[in-house]
Amino acid sequence: MGVKKINGGAEDFINKFVRALGGDSTGLDAATAWTPGPDNLTASGGFISDWVDPSPGNVYRTHIFTSSGTFDISHVGKVYPANVEYLVVAGGGGGGNNCGGGGGAGGLRTNLSGSPVAAASYPVTATSYTVTVGAGGQGGTSGNGGNSEFYPTPVSYPSTAFIRSVGGGNGGNPHPTGNPGGSGGGNHDNSPGAGAGDTPTDPNNPQPMGNPGGSGGGIGPGHGGGGGGAAGAGGAHNGPGLGGVGLQVLIAGPGTSIGAPNGYFAGGGGSGSRGGSGTAGSPVGGGGAGGSVPGGRGTMGTFATGGGGGGGSYPPAQNGVNGGSGVVAIRYQITALTSPAKATGGAISYYGGKTIHAFTSTGVFNVTNGPVSAEFFMVASGGGAGYDASGGGGAGGVVHHPGLTVANGPYPVTIGAGGMASNSQPAQGSPGNNTVIAFPTTYTATAGGGGGSRLNANGLTGGSGGGGGRSSGSAGPAAQPAPNPGATEYGNAGGTAGGYGAGGGGAGNAGEPYPNASKAGWGGIGMQVPSTFQNPAARFGGKIPGGDPSGQDWAVAGGGGGGGQADPAGSYGGSYDSPGRIPGGPYYGGGTGALDSPSPTETNTTGTENTGGGGGGGNNGPATVGGNGGSGIVLIAYPT
Repeated sequence: MGVKKINGGAEDFINKFVRALGGDSTGLDAATAWTPGPDNLTASGGFISDWVDPSPGNVYRTHIFTSSGTFDISHVGKVYPANVEYLVVAGGGGGGNNCGGGGGAGGLRTNLSGSPVAAASYPVTATSYTVTVGAGGQGGTSGNGGNSEFYPTPVSYPSTAFIRSVGGGNGGNPHPTGNPGGSGGGNHDNSPGAGAGDTPTDPNNPQPMGNPGGSGGGIGPGHGGGGGGAAGAGGAHNGPGLGGVGLQVLIAGPGTSIGAPNGYFAGGGGSGSRGGSGTAGSPVGGGGAGGSVPGGRGTMGTFATGGGGGGGSYPPAQNGVNGGSGVVAIRYQITALTSPAKATGGAISYYGGKTIHAFTSTGVFNVTNGPVSAEFFMVASGGGAGYDASGGGGAGGVVHHPGLTVANGPYPVTIGAGGMASNSQPAQGSPGNNTVIAFPTTYTATAGGGGGSRLNANGLTGGSGGGGGRSSGSAGPAAQPAPNPGATEYGNAGGTAGGYGAGGGGAGNAGEPYPNASKAGWGGIGMQVPSTFQNPAARFGGKIPGGDPSGQDWAVAGGGGGGGQADPAGSYGGSYDSPGRIPGGPYYGGGTGALDSPSPTETNTTGTENTGGGGGGGNNGPATVGGNGGSGIVLIAYPT
């Protein structure tokens, strides 16, 4: 794309802003506020990141979607070509069981210039574009990752305008051979063949979107899942096989905290070990590590990378874990400029006279032109749900500070990954992970509690507690808040179960105690982020009752619904507001519980990424495994 002359030209512009920031910074260090005008493409949706590429000096806006939504173009500029660049990464495949193969990475498509798999240019018009972000595949259940898509509405597939990346293949075991997918799953043991990487047929992007999983090797190990940049590796005798590496796609600028470290996506999952003590290292691109002996389940693929899940080890037999969710990012050049930013890190946008930094994954908030008076809002990750007529996961705890003076310097930001659901008896769902900022005073949002399982029924303590499982499981209490000086904390207990699972607690209310002995409970409601962060051009989070048609209402921290027999209206996450109920759902990012037949909701859902929503409980039918919790988020704002 060309460079529009601004005052003394692009070179003078870059020098001016580098001098203003007092260093030789790049990327987001030179991010600037801007005003839409006739020269600019104007659009909304997702998290927004404005940044400057100092060579050759182009100024870009990137829209980052970590959950499904809508990219709405209201105006196409007159100076720059009406094209956008995209990254579409599908969900990674789940890992296999019992020295199982690693999950294949989600398929990766991009037309970013310089990428080894770059596709053709993508012209756009002033219309609405559907964005679908694929979920990670469930470990140990033949679970491929979900597809991710980007296309104008309406349009049919295949089309040059319909960009689809295929979910990663599940690792081998329960089936011996890894499933095919965007990248293929690794094989179990010494089974022949390997899960194939996808070969696309879309005429707009004929390049392969992934690689096959690993196969061969000695008797005993599993094999690594394929990645966006390489095939999975075969395991050595009794040792694990590494997942294939991912690809680097810097679509949101150098230093922006999306993807795995250094902007990599679509790493394959490592396989589980058999009889060995080693574990498959997490490959470049967010792939999960395989389990080590004894008794290792491995780790999940990193959320919003499309990384494959790790395989479980043997002995004893361990199930594989889930793949990471996908991501969609869309960027275009902008031109109108005002003042330089005072800090870097995360996705940067401007609204209401404030500069807003949104951290959807771990990174660094670096004040370069301070001090600043920063309002911040942080959410821990939600807890995983239990197993078999189980309790929903509790929402991540919430911390809100109205204004803290922050001096110059780097401050680490840690975003909690969602808690894993239980996939076997008698384990409860796992708690989520804390979200932390070190300012240097440490502020901590406490992880949501795991939901109770049928044979281990009590919900666990958390920022909001997990719901109790079947057979009168007790509610998980809300944790005592961490010392967060000057801030307000939000979190509530889960529900107490009866015949079926109870809902997890939410930021706004406790989870539902069972309405009677034969019904599953609803998750507690969450809350909306403060109005400071509700930029209409950057919608994110879960929905609220009667909210925007996009379904993204800046809503977070809803408890997961319980699993089991249905209430007539269902068992939804984030839907209980004592003494009444909110009809429909799920809301506030909480997952829906799986309900027994003939309910229309016989499968559950995970907590929404970057909301801290609790996972939905399993039922006592085919969907016994609960849903994982959603990852957390940090929002920081200060006067521009």
